[in-house]
Amino acid sequence: MRAALAAVVDTQQLVLGPAVQAFERAMASYCEVRHAIGVGSGTDALVLALAALDVRPGDLVVTTPFTFFATASAIVRVGARPLFADVDEASFNLDPEAVRTAIAGAPGRVAGILPVHLYGRLAPMAELAAVARQHGVWLLEDAAQAIGARHETARVGAGSRAACLSFYPTKNLGGLGDGGMVLTDDDALAAAVRRDRHQGQVAAYQHETIGLCSRLDALQAAALAAKLPALDGWNARRRAIAAGYDAALRARGLAGMPGAALILPELTPGHVFHQYVVRATARDALAAALAAEGVGSAVYYPTPLHRQGALQPYAVTLGDLPRAERAAREVLALPIYPQLPDASVEHVADAIARFYRGA
Repeated sequence: MRAALAAVVDTQQLVLGPAVQAFERAMASYCEVRHAIGVGSGTDALVLALAALDVRPGDLVVTTPFTFFATASAIVRVGARPLFADVDEASFNLDPEAVRTAIAGAPGRVAGILPVHLYGRLAPMAELAAVARQHGVWLLEDAAQAIGARHETARVGAGSRAACLSFYPTKNLGGLGDGGMVLTDDDALAAAVRRDRHQGQVAAYQHETIGLCSRLDALQAAALAAKLPALDGWNARRRAIAAGYDAALRARGLAGMPGAALILPELTPGHVFHQYVVRATARDALAAALAAEGVGSAVYYPTPLHRQGALQPYAVTLGDLPRAERAAREVLALPIYPQLPDASVEHVADAIARFYRGA
């Protein structure tokens, strides 16, 4: 990676240029799409894709309330409104039946559906695509946490107009700072994103749209290209760690039976486990006990988006969203990264068992 960075510095082509083009080709091949367009961040990828889909001011976009803020804020940035639908109890991903209900009761024009592949598990894309076809709306994927995820014929970017990636340093493929990408097979959408990431410019000092200044810089592209060949191995290790947690927590009687303290994530094929997230009884007390033993944990996400004050003037919620609310009260992410030793998985499981035995 350092050699790749040095080569870019030697060329002095630090914005767009051959390093970015080479990484875009490599990502298009890896993700099996026609176009991969590097941009400044995962948030910008969402904004640019929504703009390319011709979202109009006041349009509604159906999405999940249980995700990172940027999923909904990107909708607001293009003048549209998030229409929140509840999540599935097991996967935390957008529930297709809840989407269908939300569209049926929508107080305005629904332009599209924006699912999130939360924690690295693919959302139910076939079912969501059927809902989208039924209502004549587009499907756009927030795949910021799911690079490399696939299951049988399903993969990130398949069956939708576009998918958006983040290369934030903590992601499964992380850069040395911010970065993002739009994946698509749609030639017109790709051309619009390429134009709009560069101030709407179509020729030197000729601007067709307002656009953004959101370009993946060459140093980030070089670093990411150097790391890309290791991604599948890292994802496989994440899946192995998840399987290790599953076995260790069940062996200690913490999951897998009625009344157990934990509900574990399903080990579904293709899940790349950006996070390993359990539902935990007495979640906050458990997190404090783990911290006291030197074990890190995190809550993704403690406040559902329909409860975020900044979104209140824009968001539309039809009735309660009980599954998202419950998830926010119960989820806890345990340590997971490719270099985590197997012994650390056992250590975490022991620490959890000590907490519940004491409680």
